[in-house]
Amino acid sequence: MMSMYTKNINTHLVEIKSYFKVAISVDCVIFGFNGNELKVLLIESDLKEYKGKWSLLGDVVRPDEELDEAAYRVLKARTGLDDLYMEQVQTFGAINRHPAGRVITVAYYSLVNIEHVELKKHNNDLHWHSVKDLQNMAFDHKQILDTCHERLKQQVMVQPVGFNLLPKKFSLRELQNLYEAILDVELDRRNFRKKFLSMDLLMDLNEEEEDVPHRPAKLYKFNFDKYDQRKKRYLGIGF
Repeated sequence: MMSMYTKNINTHLVEIKSYFKVAISVDCVIFGFNGNELKVLLIESDLKEYKGKWSLLGDVVRPDEELDEAAYRVLKARTGLDDLYMEQVQTFGAINRHPAGRVITVAYYSLVNIEHVELKKHNNDLHWHSVKDLQNMAFDHKQILDTCHERLKQQVMVQPVGFNLLPKKFSLRELQNLYEAILDVELDRRNFRKKFLSMDLLMDLNEEEEDVPHRPAKLYKFNFDKYDQRKKRYLGIGF
């Protein structure tokens, strides 16, 4: 005869097994910057429920894989790059967020220079899309995208993460265009330049732009070594 204790143990084991019928995934919001637009790398969904809609790049986390490892694997597989800025942002676990069953996803955002990316296409299309033009997406990916965009807005004001989106050599015009695209605001040109130059973190390369349709501008490079020495007292960027 089964004891009450044994029954309770068996019931508990059944409950635990049911809890493990949950998948964990990672979704990567890969931001890029091209011209005057903040862009995100998307793939066309291959699920019939979301036919014709765009989704973020992601995958299920393998049993022997750390979360960050899974995110880097997705980035490497699709961009060919493995040395990227990446930050874990938030977990999304709504019960009905995935048609296949309970899938809890951990969202990351990453910043890449579009010029350095050679997209790895498989069976479905892969494209850069303007962030401000996106409306309806597959799953809850618009919510994830918006959440990561808000985090980027916060981070770009307190850390120099935005420079990961620019070429190593850039003009002040390109730098201002980047901040305006991320923050979705129009910044005063004189104040912006005065602020950045006063921080003494930009290296004047004594070079100018080439093959541009406008008057060539001076080129700069961000001094990450000087920033590392000062970051404990770095108060961010206030416009």
